[in-house]
Amino acid sequence: MSDIVDSAVETKEHLVANLRRVIADAEDLLSATAGQTDSKMAELRSRAKENLVVAREKLADAEAALRARARHAAAATDEYVHENPWSSIGAAAALGILVGVLLGRR
Repeated sequence: MSDIVDSAVETKEHLVANLRRVIADAEDLLSATAGQTDSKMAELRSRAKENLVVAREKLADAEAALRARARHAAAATDEYVHENPWSSIGAAAALGILVGVLLGRR
């Protein structure tokens, strides 16, 4: 179960990192076109800046939510393992056997 949560968190972290790169690239593009004074270009730059501000806010919210979920999942897993150590050991052993059987078939 923890591996699934870790995988989901890792995927979300990858998505956040990609979004951060897109925002940085968009900011670089805005800086590169700063000298162009065409009214249409100025309007596009203004809209792009507004969208970047919104994107940064949403990115910060997504990162905070991601961290909170990861902490909650880790705490819940830790609590379950402490309350049910033998069940956890049995589940881990069963999973290990299953993986071993599947790898042994190759």
